Amino acid sequence: MLESLGLFGLFLGCLLSATIIPFSSEALVSGASLLGYNVWVIVIVASIGNTAGGMISFGMGWLCKWEWLEKYFRVKREKLEKVHSRVEKYGCAAALLTWLPIIGDIIAIAMGFIRTNPYITVALMFVGKFVRYLAVVGIMNLAFL
Repeated sequence: MLESLGLFGLFLGCLLSATIIPFSSEALVSGASLLGYNVWVIVIVASIGNTAGGMISFGMGWLCKWEWLEKYFRVKREKLEKVHSRVEKYGCAAALLTWLPIIGDIIAIAMGFIRTNPYITVALMFVGKFVRYLAVVGIMNLAFL
């Protein structure tokens, strides 16, 4: 995907991996690093794509009802309620954790469901994802120097 689509493929893959589609964006970021793309370009493109995907999950939470989330997105109510209570406790700061595998999608959905401020949410979501991808690229560069 990266060789044929380049940075657009990186963006698209990172966007999809931040939705309920299970996919490893770290593998794409690592691949882009191995292909020789500029480190900062990789981190920025991946962060923007993954944040856009996270905001899609946020939007699903904003627009959906509990029953829809369970039925169509296979998010178990118990898990969503548990995350929901923590998100209510920490508010927009929870967006910093949306980079976490599996639970990050649920955090984004819960943040939309309780209607956290979308501007603060997107900013903090971007920061969390940026730091993650910076770490991934840094590790790749150290491993293959």
